[in-house]
Amino acid sequence: MKAIVYINQFFAGIGGEEQALMEPKIFDKPIGPAVAFKQALSGVAEVTHTIVCGDNYIGTNTEDALAKILKFLDGKEFDLFFAGPAFRAGRYGVACGHVCKAVNGRFNTPAFTSMNEENPGVAMFCKDMYIFKGGASATAMKKDVAAIAAFVKKMLVKQELGTAEQEGYFGRGIRQEIWAQPPVPAADRVIDLLLKKINGQPYLTELPIPETDRVPIAQEIAPEQLAKMTVALITSGGIVPVGNPDRIQSASATKWGKYDVSEMDRLAGGEFFTIHAGYDPAAGNEDPNRIVPLDVMREYEKEGKIGGVYKYFYSTVGTGTTQAEAARMGREIAEELKNDGISAAILTST
Repeated sequence: MKAIVYINQFFAGIGGEEQALMEPKIFDKPIGPAVAFKQALSGVAEVTHTIVCGDNYIGTNTEDALAKILKFLDGKEFDLFFAGPAFRAGRYGVACGHVCKAVNGRFNTPAFTSMNEENPGVAMFCKDMYIFKGGASATAMKKDVAAIAAFVKKMLVKQELGTAEQEGYFGRGIRQEIWAQPPVPAADRVIDLLLKKINGQPYLTELPIPETDRVPIAQEIAPEQLAKMTVALITSGGIVPVGNPDRIQSASATKWGKYDVSEMDRLAGGEFFTIHAGYDPAAGNEDPNRIVPLDVMREYEKEGKIGGVYKYFYSTVGTGTTQAEAARMGREIAEELKNDGISAAILTST
């Protein structure tokens, strides 16, 4: 068996954000995490190549990047394809999902990756491939690779596979009938579940229904209404005053800050900068209005398109931030705005 691994520029050791626009390249040897896959799959599969691409390149040139990657693979002999692990890195997780889906679709080759549950790639691609439940950061690399390798080994020797929960990957929405041994009639099983539920005992439903967090779409605001409304600016792009007075984390944020712009027509570079660890800060530091568009909003205010700009803008960091923390911060900011009579806001990201 032969295998090929996809990773980003960071884990290939090529560079950080300054190399995030790197075009796809293929190397005829294992690099970075591909070495870990080689070790974990020893005796079962040989890792022959590593494909590397910058996260920003595949994010902004998805179709072109996938076309180049698939062309690399044409004529290559491989039986397995791996990507990541991507941990909580959102751009990387989405890239791994796109690549695995494209490779499986073109070559019908089993594709595997690993992400943390907070990675947006999970919701986007869990129905298309095996995505194993991974750690939050690269400290979990060895464990995450080992989990994928253990499953692949079982699959290759045709050992009976357990459920998604038992094997450690995110459910793909595929249901399989399992016959209880010895057989138990459905009526007895349902009564047993009911009694456990009534008595507060742990039980497991035979038909799990995934919970969904649905956020209603905001109602449209007519131009004549907007012309009378004060609009707030919120960003997850990490723009803060120089010095970061609220000590907001550059990743996995648990804090947010608000900053007075009532006397400003724009955010000045050198007075505001970004603390965000998930993108190249150069453009945002040079002109913070690229992330928090105060300058444009002031123009709209003068033109009468909006009633005004709220006296504060709100800021936090999105990269690595859990859904639970993001939801909490969102509720806290929304409550402040509502208490001050603000009913419209623009949320900018990166």
